[in-house]
Amino acid sequence: MLFTFAPALPAQEIIEETVTVSEPALDSGNTAWILTSSLLVLLMSIPGIALFYGGLVRQKNVLSVIMQTLFIVGVVSVLWIAFGYSWAFDTSFAESGNPLACVMGGFDKAFLHGITLNTLTTGNIPEILFAMFQCMFAIITPALILGAFAERIKFSGYIVFIVLWTILAYFPMAHWVWGGGFLQEMGAIDFAGGTVVHINAGISALIMAIMLGKRMDYRIGHPITPHNVTFVFMGTSFLWLGWFGFNAGSGLCADGLAANAFMVTHIATATAAITWMVIDWICNKKPTTIGACTGAVAGLVAITPAAGTVDLLGAFCIGIITPIICFFMVAVIKPKFKYDDALDAFGVHGIGGIVGSILTGVFATRFISGEDGVQGALYGDWHQLWIQIVATLVSIVFSAVITFILFKIVDSTIGLRVDKRVEEEGLDIYEHGESAYNH
Repeated sequence: MLFTFAPALPAQEIIEETVTVSEPALDSGNTAWILTSSLLVLLMSIPGIALFYGGLVRQKNVLSVIMQTLFIVGVVSVLWIAFGYSWAFDTSFAESGNPLACVMGGFDKAFLHGITLNTLTTGNIPEILFAMFQCMFAIITPALILGAFAERIKFSGYIVFIVLWTILAYFPMAHWVWGGGFLQEMGAIDFAGGTVVHINAGISALIMAIMLGKRMDYRIGHPITPHNVTFVFMGTSFLWLGWFGFNAGSGLCADGLAANAFMVTHIATATAAITWMVIDWICNKKPTTIGACTGAVAGLVAITPAAGTVDLLGAFCIGIITPIICFFMVAVIKPKFKYDDALDAFGVHGIGGIVGSILTGVFATRFISGEDGVQGALYGDWHQLWIQIVATLVSIVFSAVITFILFKIVDSTIGLRVDKRVEEEGLDIYEHGESAYNH
């Protein structure tokens, strides 16, 4: 038998080959999954939120909700690419020692400056794709607030408020939690947006509902009947579907962590939908479609910050605990304090986000987060729970203060509440010159 020996390579050639091999290459599997996830998250806004909220309002106001959602998709996309992505994820301020690094990343990546087709980021996906994935999160967040002030907000004032809120409330929070800001450095866990998205939007929704005032015909104990429950179900379906991109895509890889996030998201949501249905049946004598849909959304919200660190036990527990608390807020606390959170944006998204963020500090497990990863109070690490509570409180206070200030500014200059006649006749015809149903 003959043996052939390859000639030894010079040391320099070996080094050059090693350097060439070690250069990061685009991961087509991860890229394909995040492309899909970005599309799924967009489905949550249009048509998800548009149908969900649109079905819950009265017939005379359905187009106003659709228009408000569509406007957000347009304007936030432009703001995000113009400077929002750079604000949240640039690192130039931190690298240069700029004191503004505590609230923003910098502006070196404005209009995606310096990012080419071949620029890669975490997961070896194109940074352009990561920017678009994050853009979809920036879109859905202000869209969630709409439910609080539905049927009574002036479109012109709404436009200014949403633009300012996105810039001054969402961009800084995204930087603090995901872009290297102080909450991320503190160790707060927010896998896919419990603080940045749901607490931020939910608390803002509460402040807006209180300051804007009740709808004229709002009566405690006499809920205004949704005009199209089928729309609500369709919107819920799109939200449930889209949330898999929201949560399972947030690891930026097509791997076991994404598979676990997918599974716990589904199980928590399914459990929450059934739990709300049972509570509804016991308290109101009927299991309603609206109730089951609301429960599903509450479960989706609460599992969001925990999806990257909890297992099935955490998913089941979050799916049971969250709808109980959210139902109590909607059915007991809201009537008691007499604020008109029209479509329960605070009661479901705000409270669900708070519960989920705190329970992440209870149920996080190294079985999912890894040997050196985080774990919650259930597994002996009470420190993580306190971090989650601090991050939650910071999010609540920041969002409330910013929203209060912006409301005062916009209301005193442009005005935010429509006239009584407009509210009585409907926003669709007065604000947009259209009717959803011509019959």
